[in-house]
Amino acid sequence: MRTDLNTLLTALYVKIDDHLGRPPRMGRPPRLTDAELITLAVAQALLGVRSEARWLRFVPAHLPGAFRYLPGQSGYNKRLRAASPLLKRVIRMLALDTDLWADTTWVVDSTPVECARSRPTVKRSALAGWAGYGYCASHSRFFWGLRLHLICTPAGLPITWALADPKIDERQVLMAMLDHDPEVLADRPGLLIIADKGYASRELDRYLADRGIRLWRPSYRNRAPHPAQHLLKPVRQLIESVNDTLKGQRDLELHGGRTIDGVTARIAQRLLAMTAAIWHNRATGQPVTRSLIAFDH
Repeated sequence: MRTDLNTLLTALYVKIDDHLGRPPRMGRPPRLTDAELITLAVAQALLGVRSEARWLRFVPAHLPGAFRYLPGQSGYNKRLRAASPLLKRVIRMLALDTDLWADTTWVVDSTPVECARSRPTVKRSALAGWAGYGYCASHSRFFWGLRLHLICTPAGLPITWALADPKIDERQVLMAMLDHDPEVLADRPGLLIIADKGYASRELDRYLADRGIRLWRPSYRNRAPHPAQHLLKPVRQLIESVNDTLKGQRDLELHGGRTIDGVTARIAQRLLAMTAAIWHNRATGQPVTRSLIAFDH
């Protein structure tokens, strides 16, 4: 099977359309269906077009005939912001349709999602109350925005994720994510989560042990090293590479969202684009699961 953007979009549209069906609606049906909206959003993320107005001008010239109707920029923005639950639902649907979903090893980490830089922007931002100041150790800088907490398989398939104020302890966020989405733990005997030193906590250890989950993380210098310490670093690099894919190829930090609904939708859009590429690569037997090269041009 060919692995190019048009093939991916066609397969994705058919999959979403079959999954969603035709729910009853009051009044006139929308000219752009939910399946078409999600497919359009994935194509935008894969091609790296951040401006919605530019994207809607780009589609007729570069993807002629792919979509029977295109809304205006305002309508597209409104539909996309309201589609966050649908985007999350499709991410899960595609993840469940891969053999990677049954992986019994997960990696977890958080990464900054900057939303503003200047003090005047922070003061007038509609994200006040959601976003806050945090510190990015990898770049040795402070930022104002949110943190993306991501649990994924070593291959990069998203299991579950959340956006949170950077001041909230990432151990608390991990427990909240698993409490909010308990079905991800179903039928996973011997589940192993690999994390960094920031997840060291007796409370978290007890929480996971009560659910039959093992947590491996590097030991502090004043503690006895973990027996599998030499194996942790290569696995930890996997989620760093996932974050690099989201930031370097999917422009995660250049989302342009100005409200919590807008930021959430744009982050979900990028996670869905990566999930769709992984789903398609697994279905077509590609040698590199998370390769997006075939779809970004």
